[in-house]
Amino acid sequence: MASTLQASALLLPSSSSSCCCSRKINAVIHVPKLPKAPFSVPKIPTNRKLIDELKNIRVDGFTNTIPVLQNINFTTASSADDIKAQDSTAFATTQLYALLEAVADRVEMHANIGKQRDNWNTLLLNSINMMTLTAATMAGVAAIGGAGMPLLALKLSSTLLFSAATGMLLVMNKIQPSQLAEEQRNATRLFKQLQSQIETMLDLGATTEEDVKGVMERVLALDQAYPLPLLGAMLDKFPAKFEPASWWPSNQLLQKKTKSHGRKQREENGWSEELEVEMREIVEVVKRKDSKDYERLGNLVLKINKVLSISGPLLTGIAAVGSAFVGNGSWAAIVAVAAGALATSANAFQHGGPQFGMVFEMYRNSGGFFRLLQETIEATLEEGDLEKRENGELFEMKVALQLGRSLSQLRELVRKPAIDEFASKLF
Repeated sequence: MASTLQASALLLPSSSSSCCCSRKINAVIHVPKLPKAPFSVPKIPTNRKLIDELKNIRVDGFTNTIPVLQNINFTTASSADDIKAQDSTAFATTQLYALLEAVADRVEMHANIGKQRDNWNTLLLNSINMMTLTAATMAGVAAIGGAGMPLLALKLSSTLLFSAATGMLLVMNKIQPSQLAEEQRNATRLFKQLQSQIETMLDLGATTEEDVKGVMERVLALDQAYPLPLLGAMLDKFPAKFEPASWWPSNQLLQKKTKSHGRKQREENGWSEELEVEMREIVEVVKRKDSKDYERLGNLVLKINKVLSISGPLLTGIAAVGSAFVGNGSWAAIVAVAAGALATSANAFQHGGPQFGMVFEMYRNSGGFFRLLQETIEATLEEGDLEKRENGELFEMKVALQLGRSLSQLRELVRKPAIDEFASKLF
């Protein structure tokens, strides 16, 4: 069977074999065409189209906004300047916040040290007076009936107490703790004022490097005007002449202009010839009355404080010498007791009642206030460009409030100046 099939296969004609081969080749070469797909590939959009489409993508019916792509600005020149300006403002704001923290710490520090130095004044005053009175009592008792060892003990105790009181009085009169406490109170008030001004600047925004520099200079000027150390940096408590306090930098008087609206107001910035005359008259009244009067009172208090500062230790020293000779004569006991009583009175009058050191510092601060007011007005009027000045109406209102007057009272002071009337109603 197999041989028969093999023979029949060999006996096939050549044409049929060639035909089969031709069909096989055609089947391999001619591939049927695939049907067209029912979709098309979209073109890739440009950058601008891509951003516009990303902005308007909707997810569940809501527009999906991409903040990073939304803030892209293709105008490279202007965007670089804007970014630089924003970075500068942000850095200046950060610096102001750092300065605000430092100023807040200064406020707390000066307030605490002021309370401490006020306690110093009270404790030293009470201690010295008790020592002086005790020593005077011992000297009197020794003169009455002392003899032998009791007399020696009373004399020695009285002399030691008077000597110790003399040394403590020298230290107390040198540092003037009541004046130190008043310095810290003034520093606390001025630092609080600076703190509120920094907070206002931060609320208004658009801070600059000039603002940061100005605040830094004011902080350093306040630190120099009201130092904390007692050795080296302490202010002279007995200067040769009364000088008002100065707690502001020299370039602080450059005022920033205030934005205004309207053509006429923008050109004049709230200033007029009448207002300039009014400000000059106010300066003259302050110089003639307020500053001159506080200078007179300051020199008077300085002289009284000097006399009392010398009298107290001198009297306790005399009492110490007198108590050492008690028993040799009645004059020694009289000198010791009388000098001790006078020293106690002088010490109580200097540091306890009027507290002349505190009064002197108060006059220094008031004199500095009037000097700052004068320099501020003069520096503002010297600026010829009205746009560079602070707004005139706002400046007038500030001056009136600083003097404790209303606008009408301030103008009345200039129109009809009284001979004995002071510019300020606050001090």
